[in-house]
Amino acid sequence: MLSDCTAFVTGASRGIGREIAIAFAEEGANVALAARGEGIYETADLIDAPERTLAVETDVTDSDSVTDAIEETVETFGELTCLVNNAGIAGPTAPVEGIEEDEWLETLDVNVVGIARAVKAAAPHLREAERGSIVNLSSIGGKRPYPNRGPYAASKMGVIGLTRTLAYEFGDDGVTANAICPGPVAGERIERVFERQAEERGVEPEVVKDEVRSSLAIRELIEPEEIAALAVHLAGPEGRHTTGQDINVSSGGAWY
Repeated sequence: MLSDCTAFVTGASRGIGREIAIAFAEEGANVALAARGEGIYETADLIDAPERTLAVETDVTDSDSVTDAIEETVETFGELTCLVNNAGIAGPTAPVEGIEEDEWLETLDVNVVGIARAVKAAAPHLREAERGSIVNLSSIGGKRPYPNRGPYAASKMGVIGLTRTLAYEFGDDGVTANAICPGPVAGERIERVFERQAEERGVEPEVVKDEVRSSLAIRELIEPEEIAALAVHLAGPEGRHTTGQDINVSSGGAWY
């Protein structure tokens, strides 16, 4: 149970972030639903526990927006004990020579610097918590080749490096920091990735999807609820001594 937990979940308007927010709420946590889109209000309706949810529009590329959202969370619930950094973008789909500098900068800004902004704003509250935790969403794309996805792969490896550093910076205060590395997760986002990859290669999306599935030990896409269950574990009492780890949920798509 997470009845003593107040979590701030970025990217909570849909997909993995929505499922994480719902899973935390089901375990009794207070949950701040943070994202740019209005989907956070739909997520709040799905949770249907207004006394334990706060929908707060947040842009992880804007330090003031992040700071204000976290402060509103603390004012509402009296604490912040868990930060889930799920907000991210897929970035461009092209070989490296076809990617513009601004596309690199945007992907790194959202996927890596966005986490740093949230951690900086949340740090004093997490350090004060009896059981503080940081859960970052990385990807097996930071561990294995992702052709035509250079900015995304680089950003997700960056998340792993940042997570390991945070584990040591926060360890003296008993705050854990871990990264979850999903493989291909079923949903609208991965379907869009398949479409862009197919367009780049001049094939049908189903060809790309079949290739991805065939690269996995268990030839199935991952369900977002599986990622949410691991996030709950890492934030809960059973995850108290798990820190500095990058944990794959990938159907065997990565081996380290």
